[in-house]
Amino acid sequence: MRQFSGLSLPFSALLGLSDPKIALILSIIDPKIGGVLISGPKGTGKSSLVRSLNSILPSIKVMECPFQCSPVDPRIMCESCQEQYSLSKSSMNYIERPMRVITLPLGATEDRVIGSLDIEKIIELGIEALSPGILASVNQDILYIDEINLLPDHLVDTILDCASSGVNIIERENISVQHPSNFILIGTMNPEEGELRPQLLDRLSLFAQAGNVQDLQERMKIIELNMALEERKIENLAKYIQEDKLIQQKIIQARKRLSSVQLSARNKLLIAKLCIILEVDGFRSDIVLARASRAYAAYKGQAEVYDDDILRCSYLTLLHRTREGGLQEPPNRVEIKNNFSKIMEKGNR
Repeated sequence: MRQFSGLSLPFSALLGLSDPKIALILSIIDPKIGGVLISGPKGTGKSSLVRSLNSILPSIKVMECPFQCSPVDPRIMCESCQEQYSLSKSSMNYIERPMRVITLPLGATEDRVIGSLDIEKIIELGIEALSPGILASVNQDILYIDEINLLPDHLVDTILDCASSGVNIIERENISVQHPSNFILIGTMNPEEGELRPQLLDRLSLFAQAGNVQDLQERMKIIELNMALEERKIENLAKYIQEDKLIQQKIIQARKRLSSVQLSARNKLLIAKLCIILEVDGFRSDIVLARASRAYAAYKGQAEVYDDDILRCSYLTLLHRTREGGLQEPPNRVEIKNNFSKIMEKGNR
């Protein structure tokens, strides 16, 4: 367990954020699920929650390479590391370190994000003429974009394309260079400051809302915990630091267990029926819901996916999905729950 730095609250100490927490945990267990968007009013702990991820993130193996290549997975390697891997798989030099949350700086330029090429040098030196950007440094890590709805559309498009493909392509004057960039994208936004385009919203796989806490006891606890943080009273946070350690271990075990978790034909039928009856656009929702349900089952230590797992993950997967090409509002929690119950009732007849 990494030592608590005193700079942010432990993950488990942030109250009233159950949906965002589960969404983040599932994306860490299975990065192929896709990005996470957390939406809510200002002051509801969105950024604090993302910063607190450092206390639960697992460790990863990283090559001594500008692109943070994996020493065991050729799909997350640059050409140079792939060549080395093919020659001698047993002598790959790497370090083991915790996953990191890398924040996209406000006002970051396209070259800063994507990287840039020195056209004159590239003819002579090839890849050495590449100046890596942020998308190189986040390979195998987490890229966090605060106020993602205010980021220029062309940058959001590029980052989402990269997150989906796992490859960053830099093109200048008919010269193209690419490198691996497999990362988990996390975005937060305040809807009062502007909405995210529906096309982009749909590509962020999981969606969770951070709302205001109305429970009196929880609000009092929030005051107490933040004062303990400011006054560096670590003993008052010890319980949550220990809980974070347990969450971290559950994530590590879930990542190992994930591939063996069974998604039955019945599970797939239930997912497909729910997406059809809710009339969500496209097939992305079906695929994401299936992946999220498996990850959730793995996190709970199960060998298979149950109906309740699918329902729990449907709230994270379907609440932001467009319908009828955006002409119909996304489904709400009540609509999802009612239609899920109808499908279950018909299936038991």
